[in-house]
Parts: sequence; C-alpha cells; structure tokens
Amino acid sequence: MIQSDIHQNGICVVVPGTERLTAATAGDFKSEVSKLVDGGHDRLIIDLSKVTFVDSSGLGALVGVLKKVGNRGEIVVCAPSDSVAQMFRITRMDRVFATYPNVADALKTLQGQG
Repeated sequence: MIQSDIHQNGICVVVPGTERLTAATAGDFKSEVSKLVDGGHDRLIIDLSKVTFVDSSGLGALVGVLKKVGNRGEIVVCAPSDSVAQMFRITRMDRVFATYPNVADALKTLQGQG
C-alpha cells in the first residue's frame, strides 16, 4: 500500500500506494505509516504527488499519524495536486502540515534541521 525510502538523518519519504486517500484506503495507510513510526521513524515526508483526491478519512489518517509522532519528530507533506492542496486549505490542514513543492525541497529543509 505504501512505499517508503529512508534518507540521510533518518528522514523517511512515504508514498501512498493509492490515488485516492479515502475511507476505503485511509485505515491501511495509517496502519502502515504507524508501523514505520513504531519502528523509530519519526521524521516523515508524505509525498502526495500521486494522490489525486483526499477526503475527511484521508485527512484523519494524516492527523492520526501526526499525533502518533507527537513532539518527538515531524511530518511534512509535499507535491499535493491542486485538488488536494485545495482540500488542505479548506480544512486548514495547510496550517497543521508544512507543505513543500517536491521531495527535494522537503528533504533539504528537514536535513537542515537534523
């Protein structure tokens, strides 16, 4: 369901394995990302470049993972499509998650903090 790739400083890039992060897929997504967090990965970049639609369940899954990471790490998102970025703005999730245009920019920022 997800692809993950570990970069320097322990930063993990997560790519959802679906174009739609909805009630049908959000539970599995949250479960798989939670396993990464349980394994000690607490600096995550969620690459949304292949996601075309996110509903409230998808947003809930992202918030759930954010709560699981807590203060010991951070989660950022990158490359949201126009419709996903609009959903983030409407729900004010753009104030909760730092958003970057691509993985490279997100990595550069997080590595600078490492």
